[in-house]
Amino acid sequence: METDYDILIVGGGMVGASLACALAGQPLRVGLIEAAPFAVSAHPSYDDRSIALAQGTKRIFQTLGLWDALEPTAEPIRQIHISERGGVGFAHLDSREEGVEALGYVAEARMIGAALLAKLPNLRGVEVLCPARLEQLTVEPESARATVRLGEDRTVELRCKLVVAADGARSPVREQLGVAALRWDYGQQAVIANVTPTLPHRQVAYERFTEDGPVALLPMGGNRCAVVCTVHDPDAAAVLALDDAGFIDLLHRRFGDRLGAFARVGRRQAYPLFLLKSREHARARAAFIGNAAHTLHPIAGQGFNLGIRDAAALAEVIADAGHRGQDIGDLAVLERYADWRRWDQRQTIAFTDALTRLFVNPLPPVRAARNLGLLAFDSLPPFKHWFARHSMGLNGRLPKLARGLTLAAQTHHQLH
Repeated sequence: METDYDILIVGGGMVGASLACALAGQPLRVGLIEAAPFAVSAHPSYDDRSIALAQGTKRIFQTLGLWDALEPTAEPIRQIHISERGGVGFAHLDSREEGVEALGYVAEARMIGAALLAKLPNLRGVEVLCPARLEQLTVEPESARATVRLGEDRTVELRCKLVVAADGARSPVREQLGVAALRWDYGQQAVIANVTPTLPHRQVAYERFTEDGPVALLPMGGNRCAVVCTVHDPDAAAVLALDDAGFIDLLHRRFGDRLGAFARVGRRQAYPLFLLKSREHARARAAFIGNAAHTLHPIAGQGFNLGIRDAAALAEVIADAGHRGQDIGDLAVLERYADWRRWDQRQTIAFTDALTRLFVNPLPPVRAARNLGLLAFDSLPPFKHWFARHSMGLNGRLPKLARGLTLAAQTHHQLH
């Protein structure tokens, strides 16, 4: 059956746009559907947030030719310091002990967006449909059929062999196809801001647990830090209403004085925190990546990195199937993607969820066990090394893109 596209990617945020970059140059017609205007200032994915990029994500961006644009403003994380307020236990990870130049990097979402938006118009085989909105999706044995509204007044019907949902936690693709998702609300919100401490951050990232929720400080350029301060739902409005001095005082009470006083603070925003898991990550003619497949608590900075690994793995499965002459929308092909990603997704989701639940338990025996656990963790190099490798996105079966191999070059080599 003749189709308009081989692949329709629904959602042009950071994960969807990265998948388009990964597929460019393959003998495929790719359409990227995005509802928001493609301008960094207007796109909701490319806002004030700072994103922790794992070492594996950096390698994927390098292979896709995106890292050169990000490197000047991406701040390396040389160490990670984990502690609990009022407790004696702490743990730390060090890039030197792991034999890497950095455990990860901190980049502003708008800078990642700018790098992607600069790349998208020049991708071979990729057509950007924007502003465009998916209105209806039906899956047939030979193709998927999407009704798409272009702009305000034009509607087109497009056929494709495979539709990829990269359309966020409230995925319209998931809803249209009737794919169930498990959702757990944490009853918390993440208040984000940038602050400037009086002492140098020395490229150390901090994760500090308090009875009110975790506080993370990530190093940024110009001795700024990105703050993710978790607050309970009933307190969120009051925290957002604080003036600069009030918020700095709250942060200092939560975090302590390891970085001295906080001299300046930027504007604050809040995001509700929840865990979401799609019941399926692939079915015939459809695959789910990023927040459409799983949305995580930001406690360990793993959500975006998990989504980028989804995109890299799916691109590799699609490229390999294409080179073998297989139907890229066939369930047997897409199950290879789902099977590959299952272990990483389950481990990462279970780990972040357990951390979130463990550190909000106020019972004294649990608190004592936590402190002992942190001390034990810090004195067990093999476990610490495993944890660091997982956090860096370097555990398990890595996609070619995370190993520095382009899909086209490697598959060509395999054919010969």
